[in-house]
Amino acid sequence: MVTMTISSRLDGLKLSRTHGRVIGGSGIGWALDAMDVGLISFIIAALAAEWGLDGSTTGWIASVGFIGMAIGASLGGLLADRLGRRQVFAITLLVYGLATGASALVGGVALLLVLRFVVGLGLGAELPVASTYVSEFAPARIRGRIVVILEAFWALGWTASAVIGYFVVPLEGGWRWAFALGAIPALYALVVRLGLPESPRWLASKGRVVEADRIVRAIEDEQGAPAQDAPAGEATVQRTRVADLFRGGLAGRTLSVWAVWAFVNFSYYGAFIWIPSILVAQGFDLVRSFGYTLIITLAQLPGYAVAAWLIEVWGRRATLSVFLIGSAASAMAFGTAGEVWQILLFGCLLSFFNLGAWGALYAVTPELYPTAVRATGAGAAAAVGRIASIVAPLFTPWALGLGGAGLVFTVFAICFAIAAASAWGLADLRGRALEETVGAGASE
Repeated sequence: MVTMTISSRLDGLKLSRTHGRVIGGSGIGWALDAMDVGLISFIIAALAAEWGLDGSTTGWIASVGFIGMAIGASLGGLLADRLGRRQVFAITLLVYGLATGASALVGGVALLLVLRFVVGLGLGAELPVASTYVSEFAPARIRGRIVVILEAFWALGWTASAVIGYFVVPLEGGWRWAFALGAIPALYALVVRLGLPESPRWLASKGRVVEADRIVRAIEDEQGAPAQDAPAGEATVQRTRVADLFRGGLAGRTLSVWAVWAFVNFSYYGAFIWIPSILVAQGFDLVRSFGYTLIITLAQLPGYAVAAWLIEVWGRRATLSVFLIGSAASAMAFGTAGEVWQILLFGCLLSFFNLGAWGALYAVTPELYPTAVRATGAGAAAAVGRIASIVAPLFTPWALGLGGAGLVFTVFAICFAIAAASAWGLADLRGRALEETVGAGASE
């Protein structure tokens, strides 16, 4: 028998039932995350009417969750590199699911702000851990496509939130039922913890080669692949720190990916959290504005599908930058939209390009770092993005009062353009092993 490393064996596999469970299990968690984030955009519009809240207060209800997400993303990445991907994934689902369900019982803004912060802690930690987890199972030749498919579950969750927003939130006390539905991840956390395997790459990096070999061997058995001798050591056990993201040739790509995450988060959350409220401010009633938002949200799905195909054809950088340029152009057009057909057309284009860009960004980020600091790197990038997303919901109502939707979406368009330029500082590892991360320069 031939002795191969855990990593090379994973890269040589075909897609299997285990891959399907990993993608599906992580994807459902991802969709539930999106449902929670999307619901708040509808709930704040309803609360503003029911509780008589001003734009500043509703902005803080949105932003406090992103404060929690910024902290959670940093901690989640560090913990996942030390404790494992699966365990941290399950804990984060449990935290934000319970806090979301508890939000259904609040009677005032103060307690809602506290619970939204806790929700953010769990949600912020989960997203970079999930993308890292899936990328470490995926074969190198289709790794980018698989992570974009994972990201596509976000569109399903956001669509679910739009459906709930349209049918449930406008009812009397409907926002409470919407929060109650958000508690579903607490139950799903148990499924994740019991039903999914740990990342073999992470296990091998911690010296737990026998456990890693057992998981990979089970996948090989599913495919009838030839048995391999267990490798005798791939461990790189070390204490992970954020400072490691600036060593060993990683500094340039770290700064570039942080810039992309910051500008994309600012524009995305500044726009999509506020679209229902912006439409209400333009004279549409609550139900019609939620209906238009649902139509715009549906355009996310083809955006992900096209990005999933192009990312293995054009590569990571080209796909990411093209979708960001499309996002910039769509944002400019949406800011000047006045007729219903213009709102729907340019809103759908913004949704298409922006979410396709998100898929490419989540695919490329874990690939930038070696296994020992992969989740830390993904979590740190997400944390930087969440800092920008804290500012965005506060910026939007202020800018709307200053210069209207035209000013707001011009700023978002500029941010998308800067992100597109920053994407060219990233390494492109299309079709290459994750272990080739170090030494793959941005020029390659």
